[in-house]
Amino acid sequence: MPDPTVPPTPPVPLDALLARADLGLRRIAGPADPAVVLHWAHTSEMADPYPYLLGGELLLSAGVHIPDGAGAGYFDAYVSRIVAAGGAALGFGVAPVHDTVPGALVEACEMHGLPLLEVPPRTTFSAVARALWQLMAQARTAELRRVTEAQQSLATAAARPNPVPSVLQQLARRLGGRAVLYGPEGTRIAAAGPDPGEGVRTALAKLAEVVRPSGEEPSPASASDTVAGLRLVAHALGNGEGFVLGTAAPQRDAGDHTIASVAAVLLSLLTGERHSGSGAGRSSALVRLLLGAAPAEVAPLLGEDRWRVVHGRPDGRVAPDPVAASALGAALGSSLVDVAGEVVRVLVPDGRTVERVQGWTLGVSAAASPRDWPAADTQAARALARARATRAPLLRHGDRPAALTDLVPPAEAAAHARALLAPIEQSPALVDTLRTWLSLHGSWDRTAVALDVHRNTVRQRIARCAALLDADLDDPDVRMELWFALRTP
Repeated sequence: MPDPTVPPTPPVPLDALLARADLGLRRIAGPADPAVVLHWAHTSEMADPYPYLLGGELLLSAGVHIPDGAGAGYFDAYVSRIVAAGGAALGFGVAPVHDTVPGALVEACEMHGLPLLEVPPRTTFSAVARALWQLMAQARTAELRRVTEAQQSLATAAARPNPVPSVLQQLARRLGGRAVLYGPEGTRIAAAGPDPGEGVRTALAKLAEVVRPSGEEPSPASASDTVAGLRLVAHALGNGEGFVLGTAAPQRDAGDHTIASVAAVLLSLLTGERHSGSGAGRSSALVRLLLGAAPAEVAPLLGEDRWRVVHGRPDGRVAPDPVAASALGAALGSSLVDVAGEVVRVLVPDGRTVERVQGWTLGVSAAASPRDWPAADTQAARALARARATRAPLLRHGDRPAALTDLVPPAEAAAHARALLAPIEQSPALVDTLRTWLSLHGSWDRTAVALDVHRNTVRQRIARCAALLDADLDDPDVRMELWFALRTP
């Protein structure tokens, strides 16, 4: 089965194939309609190609099947069968069998409205087919790029302070039409895009009723119609609460359905979150905290007694944005997410197992009750620092016995680290190289591989660190003190 999230390969306009100067194709009969499109090319010398056509083809023939003395009746039957099978156009090669296109064939194509192309002797049928495949590949690449850009813009819109109108505005812009969100009672909650007129508005509202769950019998997930030259589509949102997304737009590209489906998924999450019990509980908890309640008093509204704090930092030097933070929260099974500078903090119920997430370095605290959440936050921060220092994708608090960093007050440790590393703190490359080199026990080769640099570059950076810090890096005591400073959050 085809993947519904990936748009099918779009057809190619016949005019685009005719525009290929290297082919030298010439339209000699049939309508010059820019709406004629080709789905594929097929070569056949059958007198009746009907059983072998699927529709939308450019049928290529050199006229081998044409009997001597064939008259208008033969060509009329031949062309009518191509049209009946849904053929889009006929390409006739004037070599090696015929020197010119038969006049009766030209007349038949003109009468039946089938575009007829003259294929010059220098152009092979395989060259025509290859050119068509190239145009189709270019069209598919462009369509996939358009869909990808639309998905990114929709995801960004969903992370804005007023997400539902933002998503509808992006969807309307990407489709070049109207986008409407209907509530469970059929009322219009929000809309974006140009007003298509009362007739279309009424038809779209009626279409929304078709997909809205009635409770009596199953309803379709989507329905479509065409009114006043606009394609109307209604999508039942997946939260099961009766919300419906409606769109009215010109019939355009195959990726429009994929774009609308992505918007429907996002709106399902947004409306479900807004009206679900968990969302209401979190909203109530926030209000009570803002009004002075203690965390222990509002924690029961979140549905769990004990939670873990997870600190995550994306691999590389890219700061996390709200979309990336939400994706991390979804991977960990929690929507309680906070972006704090370069770190994302997530509250995860104790019952969920925290596993590594591709592209992230994670530090996990021990399970804690609400009154101990600040301490758990510190544990997660220290676990993340250790994970980054040792290049581990995930470290949990308590994975090792208590160490020196657990015994020194955080403020004093941070002040000592800043003072010790001050000479190199303005050079992130030096800091990262020193951290990696120490974590790998001074191995030049392993450090070079870890940092993806030449081993001589590692030697030069370590020598520079030794000079700036005025320290003997061969001394184990010096290494221990630097390692302590580099691990301090």
